[in-house]
Amino acid sequence: MSEKAVERPDRRDFMIASIATVGASAALVAGAARAQETGTAATGSGTVYTGDIIQGKKVVSALDVNDLEPGQKHFLYFEGVEAPTGQHWYVSVTVARGAKPGKRVVMTSGVHGDEMSSIHTVQTVMSQLDPAQMSGTVMAVTDVSRPALESMQRRWPNQGRGGDLIDMNREWPGNENGFTAPSRHAGMLFNRLLRPNADAAIDFHTGTTGFDVSAFNIGETSRPEVKAMLDLYPVSQILDMPKVAYPTVLHNAFVDAGIPAFAPEIGAARILDHEMIALFVEGTMNVLKHHGILPGPMGRTAEGMNVFIGNSGFPVLATEGGIVEHLVKLNDKVEAGQKVAIQRDSFGEVVAEYTCAVSGEVAGLRSDAMTEPGNPIVMVLFHKTVPDGIEIYPE
Repeated sequence: MSEKAVERPDRRDFMIASIATVGASAALVAGAARAQETGTAATGSGTVYTGDIIQGKKVVSALDVNDLEPGQKHFLYFEGVEAPTGQHWYVSVTVARGAKPGKRVVMTSGVHGDEMSSIHTVQTVMSQLDPAQMSGTVMAVTDVSRPALESMQRRWPNQGRGGDLIDMNREWPGNENGFTAPSRHAGMLFNRLLRPNADAAIDFHTGTTGFDVSAFNIGETSRPEVKAMLDLYPVSQILDMPKVAYPTVLHNAFVDAGIPAFAPEIGAARILDHEMIALFVEGTMNVLKHHGILPGPMGRTAEGMNVFIGNSGFPVLATEGGIVEHLVKLNDKVEAGQKVAIQRDSFGEVVAEYTCAVSGEVAGLRSDAMTEPGNPIVMVLFHKTVPDGIEIYPE
């Protein structure tokens, strides 16, 4: 096939003017009517090669997996947003295109830079795929937030207004003409790489640095296509989180685009939890079989696991500084009023005892033994009834 010339978004018309208003300041952006539009320069226009080659791999600024040779694995780089030096942040893309046509599943990881088990899960799934035996396509993007991954930190170190840290999983679907590099990067990836190649999507995560989580999935069980995938994982907890709670996370951007999606959570940050990884590899292979991409029988699923489904996460927050000792473990059932942790100061004296205000199951524990006031030390998955609404947990 012919390789199309590179198409880059025109940013010359992007400017910001600050004006004074009564009691506040507002930012005006040229073309403000387009501020919430996603850039579509390359959407639906096929694969665009930049002409660059990095470590033997071709670079694309847009991808249509149907342009790739069937029955093979393909290794590419996607040209993301520019860094302050003018160099691009390149994202690794692996595509296993089956010998026969079929559904397309996109897997993402590395949206947060400290989530190692999520990356390894995706890599392990891809290593087990044989395109010659597949129907359809599986695409993996394993380092979405490259600058955060370079320093193994959760958030993107943005330089737009001095040094600040931006959670890229609050930027989707992004905006190719947005205010920050992460917003533009998200827009480029979503418009040119992720959305055009997905019939279903899985966005893999872990807990944050300093906070361990159990093996659970986040997804809306009211959506039949999503619920069917959630039930294919041999894990015993589901956070049934409606889109309204986190409207700008990646899996919800897929849902908004009409693509069934959910987010697995795979233990602690910064480590490889091989026991949990194996559970999510098995579940993901089940999902690929469910969509007809892979042949063969299903592995273990949630059937018979007595899955606990909650729609909210209750955070028990530290009120003091000191060393925390947990009195519960991940997946433990807790009752309202139960003591879940104690805290000691530098003299070893107890300065706080913590109880949980709800009944549910433990889905997260602070893994850093020392904490400041305000940090979550325990997160309990529970069901909060409407009309009270849901309760989100801090990250």
